[in-house]
Amino acid sequence: MPKREFLTTPLSGLNQRLDIFLSERIDRLTRSQIQRFIEEKRVKVDGIARKSSYNLKSGEKVEIEYELAVPQEIQPENIPIEILYSDDHLAIIDKPPGLVVHPGAGKRQHTLINTLLYHFPDLKEVGPEERPGIVHRLDKETSGLMVVARRLKAYELLQKQFRKREVEKIYLGLVWGRMPEKEGKISWPIGRHVKHGERISVKTKKPREAKTYYSVQKEYEDFSFLEIKPLTGRTHQIRVHMAASGHPLVGDTRYGRRKSKPGIQRLFLHASRLSFIHPDTQEKVEFSSPLPPELKIFLDKLEEEKKS
Repeated sequence: MPKREFLTTPLSGLNQRLDIFLSERIDRLTRSQIQRFIEEKRVKVDGIARKSSYNLKSGEKVEIEYELAVPQEIQPENIPIEILYSDDHLAIIDKPPGLVVHPGAGKRQHTLINTLLYHFPDLKEVGPEERPGIVHRLDKETSGLMVVARRLKAYELLQKQFRKREVEKIYLGLVWGRMPEKEGKISWPIGRHVKHGERISVKTKKPREAKTYYSVQKEYEDFSFLEIKPLTGRTHQIRVHMAASGHPLVGDTRYGRRKSKPGIQRLFLHASRLSFIHPDTQEKVEFSSPLPPELKIFLDKLEEEKKS
């Protein structure tokens, strides 16, 4: 029976629920499967069987034993994607909206990983089996720039930069309403919702630091066009912060206004600029991506309405 071990640290697992901690690290298992294994006492924390709700402490060793059918190998797929830059160490891609970054439980096809393996077959040797080369992620609904490591050394050095918050990420987003200030910072801690664990919220029992800077680029009758810079990289951070501020992102049906139909069929959030230290040359590099056509068309329409 397979057995895996994980070690918690102040940056990984501290104050996190045991079941959530494992579900984020083992893509082949659903959260319900993990909870069943916990009930069957197949999960131990420092040798002691704990409940799913157990809050982990730094330095604890988590062990899990489970048995599953042999997983299907992730197959390369030629999914259309724009590769902006590539060298022996990394690649910069422009992720389209609607594309999941890596396979998860029950989903082994039509992900970013599938197409990356098509373009870069050696990527499967870099990092975890389920997410080779991935050092950061974008939501399925979000488009824009991602850096992918093509060598193990680059993978480790890029991960380190992300952990130390040395990577600069700039997003462009359209939100409902007028922001209270032309420039501002949102610094509400966020975490799993107190009742709905699948959602991230400012209403949480286990808050984690989260900081998001924004500057208003243009204003319209019902919307504000923002440049957004997340200092931290929490799951759904920008979407949760904007929604909690009363200015949800346009097209955000998860955290925003579900009944409002602004005339756009996707989330208006695009990762437009990315800069970091190249792991081989040690020089700062910067990449940019313009708004996708469907977002630009919508913004141009607002401009026309503003002039009329």
